[in-house]
Amino acid sequence: MAKHCLIIFLLLAVAPLLQAQQNCTHPGQTPVSAIPVCGNDPFTMNTPTYCGNTLVPVSCPGGFTYSNINPNYFRMSCYSSGTLGFTIVPDANMNYDWQLFDITNRNPFDIFTDASLFVACNWSSEPGETGATDLGTDTIVCGGGGLNTYSKMPQIIQGHTYLLMVCNQGGSGGSYQLTLTGGTASITDAIDPRMDYARASCDGTHIILRTNKKIVCNTIAADGSDFRLSNGAAVIGAIPGSCTSGLGTDSIIITLAQPLANGTYALLLQNGTDGNTIGDICNKFILFNESISFTVTDVQQTVVQEALAANCSPDAVEVVFSNPIRCSSIAADGSQFIVTGPQAVTISGARGLRCANNTVSDIISLQLASPILTAGTYQVTLSTGSNGSPILDECGLPLAPGIVSFIVAGAASASFTYAANESCNATRFSFQHHGGNGVNSWNWTFGNAGTSNQQNPVQNFPGGGQYTIQLIVSNGPCSDTATQNITTGEVLQAAFEVQKIICPGDTLKISNNSSGNIDQWQWQFGNGQFSTLAVPTAIQFVATGSETLYTITLIAGNAQQNCRDTAKQTVRVLSNCFIAVPSAFTPNGDGLNDYLFPLNALNADNLQFSVYNRMGQLVFHTKDWTKKWDGRINGILQDTGVYAWLLSYTHNSTGEKVLQKGTTLLIR
Repeated sequence: MAKHCLIIFLLLAVAPLLQAQQNCTHPGQTPVSAIPVCGNDPFTMNTPTYCGNTLVPVSCPGGFTYSNINPNYFRMSCYSSGTLGFTIVPDANMNYDWQLFDITNRNPFDIFTDASLFVACNWSSEPGETGATDLGTDTIVCGGGGLNTYSKMPQIIQGHTYLLMVCNQGGSGGSYQLTLTGGTASITDAIDPRMDYARASCDGTHIILRTNKKIVCNTIAADGSDFRLSNGAAVIGAIPGSCTSGLGTDSIIITLAQPLANGTYALLLQNGTDGNTIGDICNKFILFNESISFTVTDVQQTVVQEALAANCSPDAVEVVFSNPIRCSSIAADGSQFIVTGPQAVTISGARGLRCANNTVSDIISLQLASPILTAGTYQVTLSTGSNGSPILDECGLPLAPGIVSFIVAGAASASFTYAANESCNATRFSFQHHGGNGVNSWNWTFGNAGTSNQQNPVQNFPGGGQYTIQLIVSNGPCSDTATQNITTGEVLQAAFEVQKIICPGDTLKISNNSSGNIDQWQWQFGNGQFSTLAVPTAIQFVATGSETLYTITLIAGNAQQNCRDTAKQTVRVLSNCFIAVPSAFTPNGDGLNDYLFPLNALNADNLQFSVYNRMGQLVFHTKDWTKKWDGRINGILQDTGVYAWLLSYTHNSTGEKVLQKGTTLLIR
């Protein structure tokens, strides 16, 4: 069963990384366009168009899986340890779920493969508000109806980076409001914005400015008045390189009235016509008069700098260039690139990651037809492409030939096999994992039967049960989880039922209720008779003239496993089965004739036995001949004297209806 979800990535500013899904193109749907979350201010997010379908490991029973449908990314770091509280409030009665990860010093895409990054989740199927609040009782709430939509607030650690995954069960729908409040941890970004890098474009009429973090786009004055040059050159405009409301940008294109000559310049910040410099989502602005230097030189040929991919099962590769390239020169089918390595790789598409407003990008994302699963070093080589044209840089020059490499760790597979060896009272299972692709960590969970960290553990399970076996493996960068259900054999147990009372000469009725893998039967009947059948027949007890007790013994066993179990039952054989009522009884507790009842009424069906005192009052009645009158009423011993009785029954062998009456003397 799968649930599809919307992903929110909460992370520190990082270098451009591989996109998780090949069809997620909207700003905010990839880690490189993450929305920064600052403090406790509510953030309203509209559900984007459909994209994404990557499974996310979650520690929930029942084989449920969850995948990232409709991703949006937000970044956040913990600046003071404590609990993380937040609420997700949809604008309609919709079902949103979420999962939190700790990706400190990890590739953000490891959340799709490494179950150890899990922190907390809530996958309740109930619609409405959700989150982590004081209303939660557990940090893990798995899928299903009727469950609490709130989880317990998890502990987060200062200096760590976290990802929050918020899921829309419907895969589309309205907006929701995310508010991070209620916890004791601080998530207010302490990093001040600043100018990080500046360069002149090839024609000298534009300056490309990069900032160290996202800048809110509406803080940029369109007339360029936020900026001035050290040589006094006129600035006539400024636009964000790529921007969607709430996302911000780390790239600003500054337009000059005239081209700059070769030389070194300083770009300075000032209050623009909008009354401020430029600032981030936390309302922190770059300081007035901050400057950054850049040099204008003759145009240099653009080269490929590096290739970036997720360590585990990447389905995309990001190619980074020394200078921006024209988005219009990128062949959409990816045919301008060739990827080679230990595994054959097919490129299905290519697109620039920064092609929003300025039509240039310094990163091209290559979408792969299938994930790379084989470990090793891979090369990305430039090619001419199906359109017959090379990739051009922003100055219109072809790129220099080049090859760059990236490394992929082998995909970790948790698939395992097992063999069972049944014993008398337990089943011994031997589990095997292949250890392929450098797997060096095993975490076995055997239901409620224990755990193991061995590669090939052996585990005993009590007989007659079902167990869910889970294995989590890791080779360092990659992990995987697999589950299987096993059923253990029944415990070898001897058990049978017999008639408790029989008449002499009657055949003993036996019901064998033994269980387990039994191939040996040994019956002893206490009268010198024996049997090795599973259900013995024609076992009879001769009359001895008195009532006799016999112990019936069954020894059930398995010869190969050399085990056995014993069960015993007692049978009372009556002296005879002539039905009669004693003429006298002595209820004095000496163990002799203490009760009044119809003797030997084993063959009496529909029995009714009543006793009356001299006043004609009923003092005892029963339909069970083994139930006896002890001469008392309400615990009070009755007077010595004659008591009348009435007995009726149907003889079960002849069908004769019998009515008897008489008197009995109660003697003290």
